[in-house]
Formats: sequence, structure tokens, C-alpha cells
Amino acid sequence: MTDNRVVVDHSDVALNARPRATEIEQRGIDTVPDADRTSTWVDLMRIQFGGANTFATVLLGTFPIVLGLSFWEAVGATVLGLAVGILVLMPMGLFGPKTGTNNAVSSGAFFGVRGRVVGSFLSLLTAVAFYSISVWVGGDALVGALNRLLGVPDSVGLRTLIYGVIGLIVIIVVVYGYQFMLLINKTAVIANSVLFLLAIVAFSGTFDAGYDPGPEAYALGSFWPTFVLSALIVMSNPVSFGAFLGDWSRYIPATTPARKLFGATALGQGLTIIPFLFGVATATLVAGEADYVFALIQESPLWYAVLLMVVAFIGGLSTGSTSLYGTGLDFSSVFPRFSRVQATIFIGVIAFLFILLGRLFFDLLGAVNAFVGAIIVTTVPWMIIMAIGYFVRRGSFDRSDLQVFNRGETGGRYWFSNGVNWRGMVAWVVSAVLGLLFAYFPPVIEGPLSGVAGGVDLSLIVAIVSAAVLYIGALMLFPEPTYVFPPDGPRVVREQSAPLTPIETDHRSGAAKAAARRAG
Repeated sequence: MTDNRVVVDHSDVALNARPRATEIEQRGIDTVPDADRTSTWVDLMRIQFGGANTFATVLLGTFPIVLGLSFWEAVGATVLGLAVGILVLMPMGLFGPKTGTNNAVSSGAFFGVRGRVVGSFLSLLTAVAFYSISVWVGGDALVGALNRLLGVPDSVGLRTLIYGVIGLIVIIVVVYGYQFMLLINKTAVIANSVLFLLAIVAFSGTFDAGYDPGPEAYALGSFWPTFVLSALIVMSNPVSFGAFLGDWSRYIPATTPARKLFGATALGQGLTIIPFLFGVATATLVAGEADYVFALIQESPLWYAVLLMVVAFIGGLSTGSTSLYGTGLDFSSVFPRFSRVQATIFIGVIAFLFILLGRLFFDLLGAVNAFVGAIIVTTVPWMIIMAIGYFVRRGSFDRSDLQVFNRGETGGRYWFSNGVNWRGMVAWVVSAVLGLLFAYFPPVIEGPLSGVAGGVDLSLIVAIVSAAVLYIGALMLFPEPTYVFPPDGPRVVREQSAPLTPIETDHRSGAAKAAARRAG
């Protein structure tokens, strides 16, 4: 078997021309050749900021005020949640350049080539949540603007129509693929930033930084539980990118220094303080209103209400596309009979149905809270295990063996026990369950142990600590085989000799059958 574990210097590779934005991307989650790595760390920064510099992020920014914090308390919770989320997210940009594939497939190195479906599940959960939020708030803004500017009455039919239009356009953008998304997000970075900053002018006469509804307004009864819950909700935004960074960083050359990849995430996510603070500040203007977006349109000066329509539309495209793209990409590998385009359309339709049910028939606040809680508690321990695994393996991967499952084969370096590495899998399952037991995201998620700290949510701390302790403990007590490590061996933990399972075609798998059909 060829040893592909050591990433060599590809700085002398002649790069192919960057594909046109209007050219439909055909590539799935197969390894991106070095000659097609035409993106830079700046593109990774731009697509993160563009994907989060939207009304979906604004909505999350309103939660600290909705939960009863004062303006400055809400600012503190926002800064804390964003900072912690960025620190957890930063290592997730390292995998794509090394492996040439997305993070779910890359996670096969630590969870096994079959066990990596955990990452696929997490990306699906996140995509449905943030695709839905982006279409919801974008549609609500357009409905509010039509009502304010043209006197069009609000109705279920109107909202359904606008949700459908935005949702359909997002699917079309995602079908075109990465380059078209990059173009959309370049536009969103500039346009939305300018429009958000113009709020300083629009609301200068009505905004009051001294806004404070008083201690009796705290949603969880006291300051600290409410403050921590607010910070966790904000944190969910950067964390939601964890499963998706590899979708875009796989187009970056493998020789890109880690500091640039870290910087891309720190800068791209750090700049989202703009929409977050927009949400915090404007939420104080419409506090108590059931529909934040609709109420804000009515409160805005007429010229700014018009601009908010632009923000809503561009933002819906950028957030919705960055969320949906990765899930469609990964779904096509879990179910190989689907192409990337087919999988994207299928997931988009399912997510749109969820939008209609969640927005028109259920409580939006409760739905967002539930998904935010699920994303944090289940995704953060997965990211911690990935980061520890990267450190222990010295950032070394066998690109070919990571694709075993996707090719309909068995065996290879990451086969472990029938395709699952129980070390990573057990650590993730246990830490996610423990996190849920301590989680408090009312009214949907209320763990039986959520009250042990006086109402302060300990789910994140429990999930992080348990994931790190269990995974490192498993690696130390049950060393992994030598062949998964680079020639200079692992960091910190031990290794053990074990036979390498040869790669063979699994004629029962959908991937093998799909490959046979394509060959025929």
C-alpha cells in the first residue's frame, strides 16, 4: 500500500485556472487534487464572515435582550460567547488543506470511516437549523418591508410565498457550488457590513445604551443563569461552522501555514461582532414585541426600512447557502446513489418543510433554543476530539484511506473495528449525553441535572471536559495501531503494533454499486 501519510511540499504544483462562478461544481467529497487548490486563507475568512454577517446572526444577537439582560450585560454575554466559540472553532480549519476533503470525511481518521457519519449527522442538524433561521428572518424582514412600504397585509400565505422564493434561490446558489457561494459571500461581506453600520445613523435618536429592564426581567430568575444561557446561544453561531470549514478549506493548498488558517477563522468570526451588536442594540428598541424583525421594520426610518430588505435578501442567500452546501455535499457520500446536486435539492426540500412547520405552527423562540442547545452539546465534544486527534497524529493523514467508505470499500488505516474507532465514538457519545443531562435550553431541552449549579448551564463545560478526558484516556489505555501515525510517531500517547486490514471492495455497499453503474 502506498504511504500517503506525510504531506509533501506542493508549492511547485502548477495550479489550474479557478473555475467560473457560473460553472456548476461537479466535485463531491472526493480528494481535491493539489492543482485545483486555488483558494486562499482570505477566501476562508471571507466566506465565514459573509455567511455569518446576516440577519440569522442578528436574530441570535437579540436573545440576550429577549432573555432579560440589560444592554451592557448583553454586550458582555455576546463578547464572551463569541470569543469562546472562536477558540473552539479555530482548529477545524486545519483539516481540509491536509486531507483535501470535508471535515466529516476527515473525522474518519478518529471515528473510523464508517463512524464518521457522526459528523454527517451533526452537519445535517446544523444545516437545517441555520438554513431555516436564515430563510425565516430574511422572509420576515421582506414581509415587514412590504407591509411598511406598500401596505401589503401580513398573512400566512404571503410568508409562505416569500419563504419559498428565498429558499429556492438558496438551493439554486448551492447547486452551482463553491465558487458561486464565494461570489455571493464577497458581496455580503461589503453590503451587509455597510448596512449594519448605517444603523448608527438610523437609530441615533432612539437608541439608549442605558436600557435595563431590571432584575425581575431575567428569564431564568437571576443574572448568572440568564447570562450563561445568552453566551451559549451566541456561541452556537461560530460553533455551527465546525462541521463546514473543511467544505471550503479543502480548496486551500496543503502548504498553507496553520497560523493563516487560524487567523482566517479568528478574523472572519470576530467580525461577526457587527451583526451581533446590531441585534443587541436594535432588540432594545422593540423589546416586548413578539416578532422582532417585523417590529424593527416598523420602528426604522423609511429609508432604512428599504435597506433592511436588501440586508434580509443578501443575508438569506449567504447564510442559507453556507449551511446547505456542506450537508448536500456530505449526504451524497453517505448515500452514494445521490449526486451532490441531487442531495442538495433533497436536503433543501426537507429543510423547507421544516421551515413551514416551525415558523407557521410552532414557537420560533423555542425552536431556535432547541436547535442551538443540540448543536452546542453534540458538536463541541466532536470538535474537541477532532482537535486532540489532530495534535496527537501531528496533522498526518492518509488521504486515500479516508475515502474507503465513499468508494464502497473496507479496510485501510482507518478501518479499526468494522469501520468504527470506538475510542473516539465512545468519548463522543458519553460526553454528548452528559452534556444533555446538564443542558438547559427551555422549553424543549431541560436536562435532569440542569439545576445542580443554581440554574447555571454547565452543559458546555461538562461536554468539553468529559470529551477530552475520555478520549485521551482511551488513547493512553488502549493505544492505536502504529500505522495511523506518521513515521515520527504520536504526541503524548503510545502506539502499538497491529496488522493493517487490506482494502477490499464491499460489493454490498451503495458506493460500490454506484461506482459500478458509473463504470458501466
